[in-house]
Amino acid sequence: MKMEIEETYDLSYAKRAVAVLVLLPLIVMYTEAVLIPSLPTIQKEFGITQGDASWILSIYLLVGTVSVAIMGKLGDMYGKKRMFVVALSFYTAGVILNGFAPSYEWLLFSRGMQGIGMAIFPLGFSLVREEFPPEMVPEVQGMISAMFAVGMVIALPLGAYISQNYGWRWTYHSVVPFAILMLILSVLILRESRYITPGKLDIGGILLLMAFVVPAIVAVTKAPTVGWKNTQTIGLLGISALAFVLLIFYEKRVENPLIPISVISSRNPMIANLGIMMAGFGIQMMNQANTYILQMPEPYGFGKTILQSGLLMTPNAMVMLVVAPLTGKLMVKFGVRIFATLGAVIGGIGLMLLAKFATSSSLPGFIALIVLTGIGITLMNVSLINVLIFSVDRRVMGVATGANSLFRSFGSTWGPAIAGTVMTTYSRIITIPANPPMHFMIPTDKAYEVLFSSSAAVFFLLFLISFGIKEVFKGGFEKGGMYKSATVEDAL
Repeated sequence: MKMEIEETYDLSYAKRAVAVLVLLPLIVMYTEAVLIPSLPTIQKEFGITQGDASWILSIYLLVGTVSVAIMGKLGDMYGKKRMFVVALSFYTAGVILNGFAPSYEWLLFSRGMQGIGMAIFPLGFSLVREEFPPEMVPEVQGMISAMFAVGMVIALPLGAYISQNYGWRWTYHSVVPFAILMLILSVLILRESRYITPGKLDIGGILLLMAFVVPAIVAVTKAPTVGWKNTQTIGLLGISALAFVLLIFYEKRVENPLIPISVISSRNPMIANLGIMMAGFGIQMMNQANTYILQMPEPYGFGKTILQSGLLMTPNAMVMLVVAPLTGKLMVKFGVRIFATLGAVIGGIGLMLLAKFATSSSLPGFIALIVLTGIGITLMNVSLINVLIFSVDRRVMGVATGANSLFRSFGSTWGPAIAGTVMTTYSRIITIPANPPMHFMIPTDKAYEVLFSSSAAVFFLLFLISFGIKEVFKGGFEKGGMYKSATVEDAL
């Protein structure tokens, strides 16, 4: 017998909570992006190699990829707000310690603490789905998605300015007051989730997940430097593949799995997870190419500084700020599948045009193509997260969103690695007149063509996959926020 899920929602609370959950991605993306312009300075201060410096970025991703799955499960077991606050506390502590790091090892440790905080995103997505009126959820998810791009746009030029004029440590000191403020507001404003599922933590699943994630990320991070055919690379990828197989078999048989295979492999969650991984891969390859085209000296690029490059991304961020919440609002009426397919095809077309004209177009034309592609990416991202959160039982929402973040991280890790390999393969050495002359290895037009066209192929594949989405807004919403088709039987 079906039982309707009778729920009431506090709209005034939802509006207060939106401020916290929407501003957090802005702060986190700013914090992460300001590090990029500072890496050469950090490398020089600590006397480390370029390979060592890359680990300052990688350790955050490595720890975070494991953290999102574990903290998502703990959120289901002990309360999503509670674990959200724990994750944000780790992130805030990491930000504070970063600015005072006396050594490279200290900085790696504090960056790892920040990585634990990556779990705030899947936990935040879960809180939105549980505590907000259903018709409001897609629009809020759209606003959250848009803030990721806005944070990056603000961070690159501002981070470069702060690092250049005040030192790299102040890029972190400048964030600390805002991080502490958001932690306090989270404690005071957010409410505990209404869905808590007690259980035991799956230690075996955690160990197998680490054996799967850590070797894979280490291999992919080092592969562009040591080579994809290097024995170490092949060995690490082999260990990761074996651990993945064992993880699947183990999680299917354990009573209280860390990652319930039946949840992530059902139709809509599987499409959302696969789609977000592919999108992350394509987006990172595109971003790598865009950065080089904007900053390479003329006539090999547009010869812009980091500050100028960040400012040139402002139109894309502004468009996303409008498109993302509007998409969320409209998909309640028209359905999610149409926006997912539309986003994939717009993104694919934009990338194909970039593959053909990126290196020969004017700067305004290049920015226009980035904006077009950004619209497609926005439609796709907003669609995929809503497909996921409206397709799974809210008692396992933390696990589902945590697994989705894990897939996103994997795609985002592979993207730069493949892009770096492509740009190394298709490159040439140029000499810039100076005293003494300066020699640089730069990507050729063929490198950009391969990167953009490969990213386009990913999005066209996403277009085909999106047709498999089972519509989640088909029933619509009753007056007062009830989702017509939401029943206990449907959820399970």
